[in-house]
Amino acid sequence: MNVSLQQLKVFVAVARSRSFTRAAREFGLTQSAVSRCVRDLEEAVELKLFDRTTRHVELTLAGSGFERRIGRLLDEIDMVLLQGREANQEHSGVVLVASNPVLSSTWVPAAMARCSAAYPSLTLQLQDLPQAALVRAVEQGEADFGVIAETVPFASGNLDVQPLSATPLCAVMPPIHPLAQHATLHWDDLAGASLVTLNRDAGCSGAVKRALAGLRAEAKSLQEIAHVAGVARMAQLGLGVGVLPVCTGGAQAADVSDVACHWPVPSGSLAVRVLHPVVNVTTMLVRRRNRSLRPCAQAAWSQFVAEGSGGAQSRAPMREASFESVSVESYTSAGVD
Repeated sequence: MNVSLQQLKVFVAVARSRSFTRAAREFGLTQSAVSRCVRDLEEAVELKLFDRTTRHVELTLAGSGFERRIGRLLDEIDMVLLQGREANQEHSGVVLVASNPVLSSTWVPAAMARCSAAYPSLTLQLQDLPQAALVRAVEQGEADFGVIAETVPFASGNLDVQPLSATPLCAVMPPIHPLAQHATLHWDDLAGASLVTLNRDAGCSGAVKRALAGLRAEAKSLQEIAHVAGVARMAQLGLGVGVLPVCTGGAQAADVSDVACHWPVPSGSLAVRVLHPVVNVTTMLVRRRNRSLRPCAQAAWSQFVAEGSGGAQSRAPMREASFESVSVESYTSAGVD
């Protein structure tokens, strides 16, 4: 049996309109072409589908049953094709974005909000993962793309990397701390201090350890905490000097909701000093190598690139900063940790 999809569509159009002429107009065909198409179908299925007179076209009993089944199947095919097109349209669909926990608390939601405003039919879902698990999720296709923090150069055989914006590692301490009296602070100034930094889930502990390599005795304390608020609180209470990536671009740095500020700004009465030589932690987008993103995911990726690399932080010079802002408790209650 050799039956084409076009024959079935023409048959259903004739059956529903009860007219060869109206079906011909629907498909942009001549009436004779529609008649021939139906006749060929009848011969292929070995059934008489229509009773024809000079004035009327009526379905036979066999044709009526055939139309019910074929019409339903064609409607389902059209629905599947429509859904497939919508899933691959640039401005609609669901996009899974993975992020490490610290970036999930500040820049990523802000970028998602901007993306949703630009593409209202796009649905973005955030997967908050430790950075190692995040990388695996992207490599295995469980997320469309991810947002990580690393020092550059960063290379992965399985990932394509798009750097966005660099944030310097800084020392964070109370203003009365002896190190806060230094106009310029160097990494070797931390040799004798107890330190507190973020753990590896945030992606910057490796950079801190590499910068301190050979400068400190092994017995010196280096604690790793999951959240910026925890590091800031310990520094505020004198339990160690915090080492964190801190936005140092000026007024915008004090606004943790600003899309340009990729890292939470430590709160409370804390002095912040950029450590020299400067070690930058770079926010990066990552996606599977040699795999094209779906159009909707590509639209989100492009929006994240525009938001992440075009903000005030990337334009402003890095300088020393001292933040005397809201308390750590207020900072935590605002949902930034």
